[in-house]
Amino acid sequence: MTADFSGRWEYRPYHDGPDPLAPPVDLRDALAAIGQDVMGGSSPRSALEELLRRGTDRTQGLDDLTRRLWERRSRIQRRNNLDGTLAEVRQLLDRALAAEKRALFPDPSDDARFREAQLDALPTGTAAAVNELATYDWQSPEAAEAYQQIRDKLGQELMESRFQGMKQALEQTTPQDLERVRAMMADLNDLLLAHLRGDDTQERFQAFMRAHGEFFPENPRTVEELVDALAARAAAAQRMMNSMSAEQRAELSELMGNAFGDPGLAEQVSTLDANLRALRPGEDWSGSARMRGENPLGMGEGAQAMQDLGELDALAEQLSQSYPGARLEDIDLDALRRQLGDEAGVDARRLAELERELNRAGLIERAADGSLRLSPKALRKLGESALSDVLTAMRSTRGERDTARAGAAGEPTGGTRPWEFGDTEPWDVPRTLRNAVLRGGSSDGRVRVEVSDVEVVETEQRARAVVALCVDTSWSMVQEDRWLPMKRTALALHQLISTRFRSDELQLVTFGRQAASVDIGELTALEGAWEQGTNLHHALLLAGRHLRRHPGAEPVVLVVTDGEPTAHLEPDGEAVFQYPTTERTLRKTLTEVDSLAKLGASVTVFMLGDDPSLADFVDVVAKRGGGKVVNPDLDGLGAAVVGGYLRTRRGTA
Repeated sequence: MTADFSGRWEYRPYHDGPDPLAPPVDLRDALAAIGQDVMGGSSPRSALEELLRRGTDRTQGLDDLTRRLWERRSRIQRRNNLDGTLAEVRQLLDRALAAEKRALFPDPSDDARFREAQLDALPTGTAAAVNELATYDWQSPEAAEAYQQIRDKLGQELMESRFQGMKQALEQTTPQDLERVRAMMADLNDLLLAHLRGDDTQERFQAFMRAHGEFFPENPRTVEELVDALAARAAAAQRMMNSMSAEQRAELSELMGNAFGDPGLAEQVSTLDANLRALRPGEDWSGSARMRGENPLGMGEGAQAMQDLGELDALAEQLSQSYPGARLEDIDLDALRRQLGDEAGVDARRLAELERELNRAGLIERAADGSLRLSPKALRKLGESALSDVLTAMRSTRGERDTARAGAAGEPTGGTRPWEFGDTEPWDVPRTLRNAVLRGGSSDGRVRVEVSDVEVVETEQRARAVVALCVDTSWSMVQEDRWLPMKRTALALHQLISTRFRSDELQLVTFGRQAASVDIGELTALEGAWEQGTNLHHALLLAGRHLRRHPGAEPVVLVVTDGEPTAHLEPDGEAVFQYPTTERTLRKTLTEVDSLAKLGASVTVFMLGDDPSLADFVDVVAKRGGGKVVNPDLDGLGAAVVGGYLRTRRGTA
């Protein structure tokens, strides 16, 4: 918003940094989307990139912005061609010749016939004809004016191709204008040559801008900024020439000697190009583009089209984020707004803010090897979401209150805590009344109790539990879309134990061809891999090792699998796979079930799918180890596992 001298206010789009009135970036949905992709098998970096590519509900993603860039690029090429200057010069030349012949026709003199012969003998090429007429003494004022328009047109187009906006400034060209242009070009080349030699040119640059600043609406502040602007434009003009046919290129080059009727101007432009090439060799001086439309562009318009194409290509690379060290802050928002409009700039800025805030909020961190990963804070938030979904499912299916808060199996710790919604622990009446009195809720001998006064008795479980959650990570879990529910189940159980049963010891065990003990971050980021084998034997070995490290705790073993064991571990550590399963694999697996039973642990198996062989096997496991078999659907897996853990640790299984 700006005010003019009349006191009126004018509202314009806000471009100077982040919009101070924009709502804050909501990271919850972003984290949920990233977490969903990570748990589905993507790396955190890929998940973040995918979110930025897709965008959000109110922001276009990088893919949409890139698609619009390519559509604009295609429109420029399909709509235009580059012969506008040649066509307009030819048109003006034909008009001049026709007017001159009309003026000569009624004249009976030999001089008139000689002039007609001269005109008839002109070369067929436009440039050659224009050059040959440079010294012709026109008899028709209309013809002379048309020929002068050719010279002015060429001069305007030549200058516009190197200096944006110059064509409009020179529409009414006067001798004084031409003298100012010549002086500017001479001073500019002297300045660039001195800069190329390595001289200190800052004072000379300031003097140059004081004398010729009207020609540079970009208002460069240093020589380098001036060179950047000029080199980008000159390189675009060269790419325009490269995009023409050889005949068009030769014609146009020859015509430039007639710019404003001053061959020296074309030489100055050639010197300028040489200086800029030396100063900015990294610009694209050799590129070209195929223009196949019907709309003719002049030299200035053609250079602008080429500059737009180059800018579109650069923006597409920035939006791809495929180069080392790429960041969304790299996107040139001004260029994006020029090409796609203000809304595109707003969308890109929002995406950059989203990426920056995810890092600033500590939800994504960089590992020692340089890769990105979800931070412990992000894992906690994902765990909270997963646990909330699980508890909601448990309450909706059984009509119970928050099972994790129920205090039936707890004993008072001697402490109290403020009441929270869902608590079922008994009130500590003395502390509650004391809080009300201290708050000033006592008058007329009465005590008025508010919710904030209430404290409840803090309880703890009667026994510690040592828990092993063994999850199947064989390829069938990925193939049958069981990968994500498995991970969300592990997250929910981990969140429950780490926040509400902190004395319990949880070990996560994955098993495919081999088993491994992992932390929650490793499991969350685990990618699905093609690997045959379901080595439950190895997983139970690791579970037993975890139980033995905590001999005084109540043992709980939970297994999530969708296939019967097809691999086992040999004494030398080799994992042996064979399908269909062998008697040796089954025997070794059941031996570990028996070992766990001796430790007092029953194995609760959560069977996914309806494989008859798996059903027969888990029935044997339940009978041998006094365990239980649960066959949940995928939506109910989390509730089943968390419920199984809670029942087992309370001795009610």
